Amino acid sequence: RQPPAGLVVHSDRGSQYASEAYRTLLSRHGLLLSMSRKGNCWDNAVMERFFLNLKMERVWQADYANQAEAMADIADYIVGFYNNVRLHSSLGYMPPTRYERRPPIQPIAVSEII
Repeated sequence: RQPPAGLVVHSDRGSQYASEAYRTLLSRHGLLLSMSRKGNCWDNAVMERFFLNLKMERVWQADYANQAEAMADIADYIVGFYNNVRLHSSLGYMPPTRYERRPPIQPIAVSEII
């Protein structure tokens, strides 16, 4: 999608996300890191839920032979299923791609006659 600079990337406080290498990578691409506060998982609850779904619906059911197989399967889950098929209650029980393509909601016209 080539997002513009300033896109916020949410994560927990895991050492991999706090590492200099990760922060440098984000910075190089103009992305901003957002970490949950210490001991407060609610800051990034949406991402925490996504990773729980990923693990429960795909990763924990698989027995990957190698990293390449895992990466391909996880990409297939995200692109093929999670974004295009899986229904999301917070999106009116639509997959994200369908939700993004829906026609904009037209505001109710209000009469200017008083």
